[in-house]
Amino acid sequence: MNAPVLSQPQVPFGEVVRVFARIGVLSFGGPAGQIALMHRVLVDEKRWLDEARFLHALNYCMLLPGPEAMQLATYSGWLLHGVRGGLAAGLLFVLPGALVITAMSAGYLLVGHVSIVQGFLFGLKAAVLAVVLEALIRVSKRALRNRSMLALAFTAFVAIAFLKLPFPLIIFAAALCGALLPSATGAQVSDDAEESRRLIAEAPEWTRPGTRRLIATSAVWLGLWLIPLAALWILQGPGGVFAAEALFFTKMATVTFGGAYAVLAYVAQQAVDVYHWLQPDEMLTGLGLAETTPGPLILVLVFVGFLGGARLSGFEPLVGGLAGAAVTLWFTFVPCFLWIFVGAPYVETVRNVRWLAGALAAVTAAVVGVIANLALWFALHVLFGSVGTISAGPFSFPMPDPAAFDAASAGIALAAGIALIRFHANMISVLAAAAAGGMIWMLAAG
Repeated sequence: MNAPVLSQPQVPFGEVVRVFARIGVLSFGGPAGQIALMHRVLVDEKRWLDEARFLHALNYCMLLPGPEAMQLATYSGWLLHGVRGGLAAGLLFVLPGALVITAMSAGYLLVGHVSIVQGFLFGLKAAVLAVVLEALIRVSKRALRNRSMLALAFTAFVAIAFLKLPFPLIIFAAALCGALLPSATGAQVSDDAEESRRLIAEAPEWTRPGTRRLIATSAVWLGLWLIPLAALWILQGPGGVFAAEALFFTKMATVTFGGAYAVLAYVAQQAVDVYHWLQPDEMLTGLGLAETTPGPLILVLVFVGFLGGARLSGFEPLVGGLAGAAVTLWFTFVPCFLWIFVGAPYVETVRNVRWLAGALAAVTAAVVGVIANLALWFALHVLFGSVGTISAGPFSFPMPDPAAFDAASAGIALAAGIALIRFHANMISVLAAAAAGGMIWMLAAG
């Protein structure tokens, strides 16, 4: 049995660039839609990858921190043309959306207080609540396979929502539980080691593990990641906004297992309460804008970095915002290339490690609890104009003001939720309709 690794190993590089440019421009709808788009183009239409190789690449990318769809694009391009193919595919997947959300961030900064713009954002934020709830339902169905996983998700929710434990600590604890008790997670692995060895032997030369390649690739990409980080730290010190953004988004790049939804509550907490880069409702605005752009949802971080740079850098706001967006992009996505170019040649050697499969299954369950916290946080800030806090021992509970309930936001969020969850409507259409409803409401009220 000789299943090919690549159906057409000599695909012209120019064709790879054109195809991934098209994928990058059309990659709306979150990771599920983006992965489906790549499968249709790369496996069904172009037949550049066979089904087994595509799914194996996807499984590896799901194990990594960072946006899995962007890393799958990078991995696919790397399989076709090595590092230059991976760079082209990954950059083309990210740059269209990055340019769009940077322009939107500038527009928000410059005209965000115009009534019609406020109405647009008002409706968008309410619809985003429905988007997050729909994501919670979707991820829960896939991740919570048994009672142990459900208990782990609930524990993670309590830990981050009411105990305010750090997100990285929660992820580490979940991974440790899964590694120690892999059978409790229901993780499935194959024991066909011979098949793994055969796939390695049939792969293109640049995809095979090698010590020299490992050292060289690690040195290049760690240098691209850490040297600019050190330079910003030396130039600005810990108090500089760009140095703080570089360090913060570097940390995010190493712990964002489970996609953007899993980390947004932590990002929102830090960006709003610790760094003061933006206000709570602005995090919702950024997420809504990111949902309407192509590329990975983690591009919402560009909005965060833009506002932080615009407000705290000391430069002219637009200049500071563009610099903040550039810093955010660099430290969010350079690590993604490191994970692929360094780790992918060794994928087959860890494919059937049972404890690793258990650890990652447990992390996925914990991510469900974190997304539930994100949904709660968003709901409170969308539906109530004022949210306080009460404490009871180590626990801290949010306490919304019933008098500040926003019926208009609730109505838009409910309509968006019905459209998305009950009727599976197109997300971009729902967001557009919600934004239009928000503009109409704001104009009528004003």
